[in-house]
Amino acid sequence: MQDTPGTSNRTLRPNARWVDVSTRLRDAIVSHTLAPGTKLPEDELAAIYVVSRTAIRSALQALAHDRLVRLEPNRGAFVAQPSKQEAREIFDARMLIEPRVAALAAETATRADIARLRHHLEDEDEALHADQMSAAISLSARFHVTLAEIAGHTILTEFVTDLVFRSSLIIALYWRRRDITCDSHAHHALVDALARHELGRASELMTSHLADLLAGLDLTIGDSKPRSLADVLR
Repeated sequence: MQDTPGTSNRTLRPNARWVDVSTRLRDAIVSHTLAPGTKLPEDELAAIYVVSRTAIRSALQALAHDRLVRLEPNRGAFVAQPSKQEAREIFDARMLIEPRVAALAAETATRADIARLRHHLEDEDEALHADQMSAAISLSARFHVTLAEIAGHTILTEFVTDLVFRSSLIIALYWRRRDITCDSHAHHALVDALARHELGRASELMTSHLADLLAGLDLTIGDSKPRSLADVLR
């Protein structure tokens, strides 16, 4: 993930460098390269990515906003480490909200919406087949946000977006079955229900899909031997 000094990182515009670092760190977290609880010192990250500490600070703040990183006063930044209770509460909230969102989307979905979703499913399938798990998890999250947008409910969309970001990290950290990261069959079935405007079916499918996601997680963190950031991120 590290560029050789003097190459692409140095050619990035100053205001784009923190975005690039944020993307790279996000990928490292979601792909399990960085373990939960890992400390993220600004000076070490600046040396690894050949950027200023200001750029690192902006990247970490963006990741903290998405709850992938935890910022602690006088201690620094750490990869987020959701608890077992937090994971269950997040999925409980999703199972309360998203079945309703799916029903609303089934009621309002247009042909253009269905075409958009089917194109998205092609990207999901491609990422899974290529074993690009970071991309697969991100696309799976985006699918759920897109359903909320199609439902046309601004407040519910905000709730779903926040919950999906948080559960994406939980899935990335604790999944024990490869297929739960982005269940292609469940998403395809949901789109089919939306296309037929089957409100009850869409709601039921969403409930079972989220229950399967939760059941496929191992909500325990195993001990691992610490590794230096330079070894991990390079």
